[in-house]
Formats: sequence, structure tokens, C-alpha cells
Amino acid sequence: MSQILTSKQAEELHKSIIAYITSLGLTQSTAALREDLNTGDDFDAATSKKYEGLLEKKWTSVVRLQKKIMDLEKKNATLQAELDSATPTSLSRRNQDPTSWLPRSPARHTLESHRGPVTCVAFHPIFSSLASGAEDYTIKIWDWELGELERTVKGHTKAVLDVDFGGPRGGTLLASCSSDLTIKLWDPSDEYKNIRTLPGHDHSVSAVRFIPSGAAGSPSSGNLLVSASRDKSLRIWDVSTGYCVKTIRGHAEWVRDVSPSFDGEYLLSAGNDNTARIWKTTSGEPQATLLGHEHVIESCVFAPPTSYGYLATLAGQKKPPPASSSAEFIATGSRDRSIKLWDARGTLIKTLVGHDNWVRALVFHPGGKYLFSVADDKTLRCWDLSQEGKLVKTLDDTHGHFISCIRWAPGVVKEAPATNGVNGTPNGKRTEDPSTNVSIRCVIATGSVDLKVRVFAS
Repeated sequence: MSQILTSKQAEELHKSIIAYITSLGLTQSTAALREDLNTGDDFDAATSKKYEGLLEKKWTSVVRLQKKIMDLEKKNATLQAELDSATPTSLSRRNQDPTSWLPRSPARHTLESHRGPVTCVAFHPIFSSLASGAEDYTIKIWDWELGELERTVKGHTKAVLDVDFGGPRGGTLLASCSSDLTIKLWDPSDEYKNIRTLPGHDHSVSAVRFIPSGAAGSPSSGNLLVSASRDKSLRIWDVSTGYCVKTIRGHAEWVRDVSPSFDGEYLLSAGNDNTARIWKTTSGEPQATLLGHEHVIESCVFAPPTSYGYLATLAGQKKPPPASSSAEFIATGSRDRSIKLWDARGTLIKTLVGHDNWVRALVFHPGGKYLFSVADDKTLRCWDLSQEGKLVKTLDDTHGHFISCIRWAPGVVKEAPATNGVNGTPNGKRTEDPSTNVSIRCVIATGSVDLKVRVFAS
């Protein structure tokens, strides 16, 4: 019989067998085996004790590994069957067409470090950094590609409610807002140093977004930031000076969310008065009020131009608006468990029903065909705008508790400066269609009351 073990390994095995037999009290067998193996007098009680449980440990680890191998083989067979049943066309489409990409379970990474419910997430427009804010007063910076925590940013004295990347002249800052009534600006290039604090709101600051450059007539294009607050107002700030340049009032209650159009011309806000409102950025004048929800509106977002074709069809329009036109269509998510799609005049186009609890956050697929929503029912849902808003995918138990936020990673800009983190729009460059010089990055992040951030990626 050929020797598989080395002499050292064989000696270890022999000692383990003798120690095992000794522990069972089989003295005659032990003596016979020791004589056959010629172990000599060096195998004393101490040696026996040392090797006593080794054989059983090795045995159980082998069984455990066998089970793991069988599980992996089963999983491999399932994946192989999936590959075999896919046509070459569907495979190439899945691999090559980011406009049709949908997230799938399990998440690529589950990021854990927060000690309070996660309230917000935002992607760095250039690097693979992801910021998350939570009720533990901190902001965490993660590497979403590696799934690792890079740093913890401290400064707020109450819950962090929103974060966003952006800033002037293609530069990148991180803005955060909090229940401590302040907005803070952090510099990622200087170890996330707090470079400015913006006081002014009289109550919790719920949402903060950088306004893309291009807001006509504004001398501070690219420097602007908008915030929404429980004090019922929106404020526009010049981040280079820290001054509040405009206060917009009109909501009757807490303003929960705010979203700028891709060109910075318009702002969309929503809140506890069950309305969403469109405002002109430069003047602060109201443009439309969206009435129809029966409860608090938690989330509001402008549709990207890539969605105009599908939404125009839904709205019964003969042809879609030009891609250079912003603020044409809107989506809102509410505690009434519904999502509503609207046109710029405030006309309701469609109500999407499917969630079993409060709808907390929305994001459009950059390809334009889908709208994603997350809710307190712990699901992420995908709605197909080309099929009249049909629910085409549900990721059940995306988190173990209420899901508070969702963001899509900004696209990679081909020929422009940094992006602002909202639908991958370039800062400082206006084009006929903002999607034409941005390649889609298929990465989504969600945050939850379960203290976790999850990253779904192709």
C-alpha cells in the first residue's frame, strides 16, 4: 500500500488513535497497538492527554466540510441549470445591457457598524465611497466595492437625517443634516474634516441636496445647496460662503424631502401636509402643487429624461418632452402605501399600489425604464414604466426591519467633471440630454432600521 501520509503525519495519527483508545479504557487494545507501532516509552500520560480529542475534532471538521462541499455542489448545479436554460441572446443582454439591470438577492455586501437606525446613504461621484448617516449621530464612510468601513465621521449632536455629495467647480464635498438643526459640510480630500456648519433652521433638518450647476441667472451656480426642514421651510445655501441666500415657504407642515431637477432649474419638495410642490430655484416661486396622497409624503423625485418616453405614453401624450427639458415628470412615495406619478402641471398620471406599509424612498433607474421603491414592509420593489408601471420584481426581506433609504450610484462621466450624485448628472456641463455622456453603474445602496447598509451590484 502506497504511503499517503508523511512520517510526521503518520506519527500524529498513530498517537491520536492510541490516545482515543486509551480514553475509552481499552487497555489491551492500547497495549497491542503501541507494541505494533513501536511507540516506546515516550508516549506518557501527558502526551495521551494532548492527543486525546484530536481524532474526534478532525472527524467532525471533515463531516462539516463534506456538508459544505455538498451545499456548494448543489448551488453550482442550480447555477449551471440556470445558465443552460438561458439563451445566448438573453445572456449577452444580461451581461451587456445596464438599462435592463435589476437588483437581485443576496446583496453583494452587508455593511454593519452603526449603532442606531440608518437614515440615509449617498455615493461619492468618483470613488467607490459610500456615506451613510444614522440615529447614532455618526456618518460612516464605506468602500462599497470591498465592503469595508473606511472611517467614522463625528460632529453632529443628534441623529443624522440625510447626506449628499456634490459641490462647486466639479469639486466634491459631503453635506449632512441633522435633528441638531444644523447642516455640516465635510471635505473628503482632507480626511472628511468639517469645513463649515450652517445654522439657521428652527427645527430638525430632514433632507439636504446639492443643486446642480446651471440654475439660470444664479451667480452662485454650482455652489448651491438646498435643505428641507421640520420648520416648514426650504433654504438655499451658498456653500462657499455659508450664507442662506433664499428661504422658501409654502408648506403647511414638516417638509420631509427635497429634490432638485438635473439642471438645477427647479426644486421638488414634499412632506407632512400630504402635498408635493415644484418651485423655481432662482425666484423661489411655486410652479405647481401635487394633491392626491392621503398621508405624509416621505419621498419625492424628478424623473430623468430617459424616462420621458415611457411616462409620456402613460400620460397619454403623443410625443415625449425634449430631453433638455427638466421637471417634466415626478414620482412621490407616501405613508398611504402608494406611489404616484405626476406631470409638471401637477396632474396625476398613475398610482402604483403594492407595498404593505409606508413607502419611504424612491429612485429612478438611470436607463429610464424602471422605478425602484423601498418601504416599511422590508421590501425593495421594481416597477416597469414601459408596462404602465407594472410591478415586475420584489426583493422580499431586503432588510430585517423598515427600509429608510435607497440611492443609485452616479454614472461614470465620460467627458465631464465630477457628478453631483443625483441621477449621475455632470456638474458644470449642460447637454441636450444629460444621460448621453454618462455610462450607467449598476449599484444600489439601501439603509434600514436594522442598523445595516446593503449594497446590490451587478
